Amino acid sequence: MTANLAIDLDRSSPVPLYFQVAEQIAEAIRRGDLAPGSRLDNEILLADKLGLSRPTIRQAIQYLVDKGLLVRKRGVGTQVVHGQVKRSVELTSLYDDLRRAGQEPATQVLVLEPRPVEEDIAAILGVEPGSQILYLERLRFAAGEPLAVLHNWLPLGLAQLSAADLESRGLYELLRGAGVRMRVANQRIGARAAGQAEARLLKERRGAPLLTMVRTTYDDQGRAVEHGSHVYRASHYSLEVTLIER
Repeated sequence: MTANLAIDLDRSSPVPLYFQVAEQIAEAIRRGDLAPGSRLDNEILLADKLGLSRPTIRQAIQYLVDKGLLVRKRGVGTQVVHGQVKRSVELTSLYDDLRRAGQEPATQVLVLEPRPVEEDIAAILGVEPGSQILYLERLRFAAGEPLAVLHNWLPLGLAQLSAADLESRGLYELLRGAGVRMRVANQRIGARAAGQAEARLLKERRGAPLLTMVRTTYDDQGRAVEHGSHVYRASHYSLEVTLIER
């Protein structure tokens, strides 16, 4: 473990000691004090430093392994896998949020093509079923790790979008650059298990938990300009909201 990482235990607290250790290591990962690839001291050294038993340390480490924050590697030891991406729920694109957070976003465009719109999406976008819309499917990476599979449907003619543009910039940035004035969005957040294709793209096991986000964005004239249905690795990603009493 890095020398400047302090674990402060409250031995009189009803909170189990293993959980106190695990939560403080997790917080250090979230703050960036423990960077991806950092190695922790072995269980014997950690137990000795903290004055705890090896089973207590082992339980704390296993808890973080199960959460996907640490990984055990034979011959290497216990390493930090990643810090979870935290994102505020705002009318922003994932690409821009990742870039602001220093997460080194990257994008692979899987599909970019006009196609006939299905009835449910046509109703959302306010177009005739079977008419042509632009369908976009992307795989988004953060710090070199696959993070999300993004599906978007847009009316034709909003903006000239190329795969090269979408691999270097966010969709909302490109739309705003084309003069689209996005003003409000309806968003629904949920969760489900990963299917086979999603699991392969995201390097997860089939059935792993995924966060889902469905969003329809409207411009300042009230027209639907984009509908998205996205899935995110729950082990790598969380959403934050601020609640205000009224």
